[in-house]
Amino acid sequence: MIDLRKLTLETSLLRSGYRSGDFTPAEVISEVYRRIRERGDDHVWIHLRPEEEAVAVAEAAASRLDLPLAGIPCAIKDNIDVAGLPTSAACPAFAYVPERSAACVRRLVEAGAILLGKTNMDQFATGLVGTRTPHGPCASVYHPDFISGGSSSGSAVAVAAGLVSFSLGTDTAGSGRVPAAFNNLVGLKPTRGIVSAAGLVPACRSLDCVSIFASNVDDAEKILDLLIGEDDADPYSRPFADRPVFSRPFRFGVPATGQLDFCGDAAAAALFDAAVARLIDLGGLPTAIDLTPFLESAALLYDGPWVAERYAAVGDFINAHPDDCDPTVAGIIRAGAALTAADAFAAIYRLEAFRRRVTPIWSGIDLLVLPTTPTIYRIDEVLADPVRLNSNLGRFTNFVNLLDLSALAVPAGFRPDGLPLGVTFLAPAFDDFELCLVARQFLGELHSPTERRQRKALERSGGRVELAVVGAHLTGLPLNHQLVDRGAIYLDTVETAPDYALFDLTGFHPPRPGLVGVGENRGVSIETEIWSLSERAFGSFVAAVPPPMTIGNVRLKDGRRVKGFLCEEHATHKAAPISAHGGWRNYLDYQAGQRETTPVSA
Repeated sequence: MIDLRKLTLETSLLRSGYRSGDFTPAEVISEVYRRIRERGDDHVWIHLRPEEEAVAVAEAAASRLDLPLAGIPCAIKDNIDVAGLPTSAACPAFAYVPERSAACVRRLVEAGAILLGKTNMDQFATGLVGTRTPHGPCASVYHPDFISGGSSSGSAVAVAAGLVSFSLGTDTAGSGRVPAAFNNLVGLKPTRGIVSAAGLVPACRSLDCVSIFASNVDDAEKILDLLIGEDDADPYSRPFADRPVFSRPFRFGVPATGQLDFCGDAAAAALFDAAVARLIDLGGLPTAIDLTPFLESAALLYDGPWVAERYAAVGDFINAHPDDCDPTVAGIIRAGAALTAADAFAAIYRLEAFRRRVTPIWSGIDLLVLPTTPTIYRIDEVLADPVRLNSNLGRFTNFVNLLDLSALAVPAGFRPDGLPLGVTFLAPAFDDFELCLVARQFLGELHSPTERRQRKALERSGGRVELAVVGAHLTGLPLNHQLVDRGAIYLDTVETAPDYALFDLTGFHPPRPGLVGVGENRGVSIETEIWSLSERAFGSFVAAVPPPMTIGNVRLKDGRRVKGFLCEEHATHKAAPISAHGGWRNYLDYQAGQRETTPVSA
């Protein structure tokens, strides 16, 4: 019997438990509401669905476990519409009850997710602190005296406190990344426009993004994949565009010496240095870059005319209801009324100049790594100095949407006082999934509390099979969903023993390789991912494997033998040998490079 009080809410673990019958969606939702009651008034929720309503939805979910998020609890920031629940943007006088959910919410519901309620936030999404709200400030789950970060404060704490599996926030200036850093979470800020913002109370409509909080990269990536899609209702919506994959090994930028200011926080500086060292250990190639154009772009967001966009969104309401608005928020937004069209055009020209200076930097790196924030503050410090300290927290976040970048904030460890901080991986637009690949490697050996609990759960559960995959089932490739949908859990990326040959098979869609054993130490080592499946899931997976593929025993470089994909030898007679590339992903990179350098015939 599984003790639900100790259950973590990672999507893969819940789906595996539902499929195996270890627990039901209704039991999980009941346990979540027990946790909510136990936490008391933690200021996380603005509108919480009645427990009986959420349990009824969960009971219905038990018959729809084929849906990718069936029975998975989630929370939504209170500036995103959910049909039938008030949208207030943390301003009760502003509240309205929408008849239709935001596009992103509808996608989650269609995938089977269970929405528990609307979460607290900095009013009108104006702040990075989580204190600018009439509902009381949220605190970091690691210390009640320290801020949670904002503006998506409640959404982050709901995940970090184990109340939901994931949540949606928004991110215009860093609101989906700062709270992730202060609560040891993954915060994914997608490329602008690939997730519809229709049904979102705008902050800066031209910059706003729906963001994702999760306890691990896999969950964040899965939610992003479900949310991506064009939407005519969002004028800034755009299709996802495939970009060349990162180099192998990846090249990452770090600011030149003297360009990082940690506000005197030596512990934060040490964590960032350790993160850079970790990337180097993974094989990443560092390059010092000039951070100046990024930082100068950041200054435009609040010191420039983009504040007028906030005024365009809610300025009339604030003027009509001054006593109902947070004074710091009202002061910031009202300042936008004084800006002119000439100011806007002058700033647009400056921004284009910054973009021009930044573009060559990306030709030499795949991603840029920065501290998510310079430091963390106590709640009373922020209340005493709300504007300056908030500005400090946005130093490395405010430029991201202005420069049209993708961003992924990840945990980077803990200061000696037990408070977490993070780093953010940044790349050009549409590199969202490539950032996830790097982040997964980065977090793989940090042994976060979530990962330790996950591995302990696997050890306790028993009845699981480790499977080695080398081709189209690798993370991020077309058939990976066949593992994820069965509740498989990614464990590690390793190499086989030097006993194998790899071939590019023909006639398959999507393309895939064939791995053939050629004798002990007579072949090469091939990169492989190890996934863990329940015995039941493994059985259904094997039943769907088409010929000439087979599942056999694969010897790994460390001497272990695990179940894995092999290929009948006869199928390789006319196939191209690709063993020299060391793995399927490397071969795909090589093919992409060949296509880029091959001239188009007249």
